[in-house]
Amino acid sequence: MKQTTTASGYPIVPRTEVDFDLDGDIPRYWFGGDAFKSRFFDAMSTLFPEGEKFFITCVRDYKDEIVDPELQQQVKDFMRQEAQHGRVHKQFNDRLQAQGVRVDNIEANTRKILARIRELMPASFTLAQTAAAEHLTSIMAHSFFDRPDVFAEADPRIRAMYIWHGVEEIEHKAVAFDVLKNVAKAGYFTRAGVMLYTSVMFPLHVFLILRHMLIVDGYSFRERFGIWARGLRWLYGWNGLFRPLMGHYLAYYKPGFHPWQDGGMGAYERWRVAYAQNGGNAVAAGNEAYAGAA
Repeated sequence: MKQTTTASGYPIVPRTEVDFDLDGDIPRYWFGGDAFKSRFFDAMSTLFPEGEKFFITCVRDYKDEIVDPELQQQVKDFMRQEAQHGRVHKQFNDRLQAQGVRVDNIEANTRKILARIRELMPASFTLAQTAAAEHLTSIMAHSFFDRPDVFAEADPRIRAMYIWHGVEEIEHKAVAFDVLKNVAKAGYFTRAGVMLYTSVMFPLHVFLILRHMLIVDGYSFRERFGIWARGLRWLYGWNGLFRPLMGHYLAYYKPGFHPWQDGGMGAYERWRVAYAQNGGNAVAAGNEAYAGAA
């Protein structure tokens, strides 16, 4: 199979034989027993299967207009990676459905919302949404995996799943952006404006799902208030999860920005080596890569 490399020389490798033992005995609150932290990532997971299909479709809109053979192959590899992400998260989401979370309703609503956006907005807008979402996920991957405190208390299987997902988001982080800029010929204001839109709508959607999950879990209004207060501080406080990402996030608004201009590759390199040395065992690779975080 032909393999292409990104602008920075890293390959885009669809890995289709990954196994995270998601049928094993994974606790409901797999993130250190913390309801908010666990459900925050669970809520994102419920969006991935339909979201990945949407991203594939939005890039495919321009597939026939791509003349650069390297970018053509990168688009194919991007699609294969995203399809695999959707399949793995669907397997994880089946666990959530069994816990009483209405994953079927969430997916149906997400599918309806995304279809409506595609009906109302031009293809350049939805491709810009894809590029924006890819930037958000890649900067989270770059940041989270180089900080040993972030996932230290997470179940190794779920941590490994998110590390694998993040590794591949890093590999293809510029594909939708390059199609947006070089094929769709979208201007700066489309790129920046849609990023603002995505930066509001994505977390809002996650928080609405998280709210549903906490209700399903049986927490009273008073208990949920305390969970939200602690959780939002964990996310947005002075030493919160997202504060170190702000510089990378704001870089997207520079007129000359390109995704490969920044983002440390140390954790990525550790994972890639560990994955190969462990014969494609993604859980072992995740453990080794995270243990080596500075």
